[in-house]
Amino acid sequence: MENIDNQLQTFIKNEQTEAFRDEFLDLHPYDQAVFFMEQPEDIRLRIYMYLSPEETAEFMENIDLDDIEPFFMEMDPRFAAMVFADMSTDDAVDILNELEKDAVVSFLTIMDKKASDEIKQLLHYEEKTAGSIMTTEFVAIYQTRTAKETMQYLKAEAPEAETIYYLYVVDEDKKLVGVLSLRDLIIAEDDTLISDLMSEKIVSVSVAKDQEEIAQMMRDYDFLALPVVDFQNHLLGIITVDDILDVMDEEASDDYSKLAGVTDIDRPNDNAFVSAKKRLPWLVILSFLGMLTASLIGQFESTLDEVAVLAIFIPLIAGMAGNTGTQALAVAVRGLANGDYGKQGKMKLVLREAGTGLITGTVCGIVITIMIFLWQGQFFLGLLVGLSIMATLIVATLAGSLVPILMDRLNIDPAVASGPFITTINDIISILIYFGMATVFMSFLV
Repeated sequence: MENIDNQLQTFIKNEQTEAFRDEFLDLHPYDQAVFFMEQPEDIRLRIYMYLSPEETAEFMENIDLDDIEPFFMEMDPRFAAMVFADMSTDDAVDILNELEKDAVVSFLTIMDKKASDEIKQLLHYEEKTAGSIMTTEFVAIYQTRTAKETMQYLKAEAPEAETIYYLYVVDEDKKLVGVLSLRDLIIAEDDTLISDLMSEKIVSVSVAKDQEEIAQMMRDYDFLALPVVDFQNHLLGIITVDDILDVMDEEASDDYSKLAGVTDIDRPNDNAFVSAKKRLPWLVILSFLGMLTASLIGQFESTLDEVAVLAIFIPLIAGMAGNTGTQALAVAVRGLANGDYGKQGKMKLVLREAGTGLITGTVCGIVITIMIFLWQGQFFLGLLVGLSIMATLIVATLAGSLVPILMDRLNIDPAVASGPFITTINDIISILIYFGMATVFMSFLV
């Protein structure tokens, strides 16, 4: 690939337009996008001159949304508008949603009316719903046509469609009535009616359905595409598997950022102030909770004065509580996000995590008790820390599984029960357990 990149750069610098086009257009669109993004602005401006809007649109669809805005801003506005018009409608909408409103209005004004109307229609749908990620470039066939008529129609319409592996059947009112695979159409007799070939058992999604639920449906059913309908079952568009892969990536990044205590994942172009603004709310909240932990330790100052060695094991107990709580949290959030747990499944999860906490707590408690006894030569000190760890791991594991389930019950995103939040809560719990037991054991420690 490096040799090809060097060749392409040489063609551009020598203004060998045809040689560049032959070599560049022979690459996969993803490789085209990688090469394009690595070039400085002056080279990119030449590339726009060497390619048509349609050719540019093909590789632009392979550039990450977080990186794409500067490229459209540096293009000639009329050229950019034609690139949008030649892109898949859903991809064009995704990119336009990343741009300033003034730029969007400008591009839509310049654009071909038909393409502009299709894009405007999708821009009206709420973000992260079926309507916002569907494409209107699909083939719908009528149930009253024969297989031969449909094949002729398909040959004419297929070049503009995003996919033709599934053919969606509609009635005279454009309502979805069935689905037909391309394979079944090809092998059918010419005079067979589509109504006799189609399957009426069709899975569709509402235009307002959340994209995360749609991703789960496509995963469960192994579909390559899903039809999108309105409340009257009119076929509005389709969602293809490549769009769902983008959704899965987006949702995973979103959940990961929340688990890390960040309201929105940092973008590569964000400056320090933007990143700090996203992270500060959680950090401020957690700092108040941290002060609560410090004040709790202060309440047991007299206990620490009498047995100073207790302070050595505070980080150990708090750290283990945070670790086991985060593990349980990750399992619970992942299961809830994937829809793995029904009502009974959630209870089963809690009981399993309670058992897991009991087993891990007992094993760790015994190991720590032996280690402290061998290190410090104090059996009751080892027993105190061991019992504290056992109780802490049980409670922390339960907290890690219960908190996201309770948030899910309250219709709050379970991922908001982030790692830092659970860790801080478990710090408080572990300190209470540790010093509470230390007070009980005091007569054996002094």
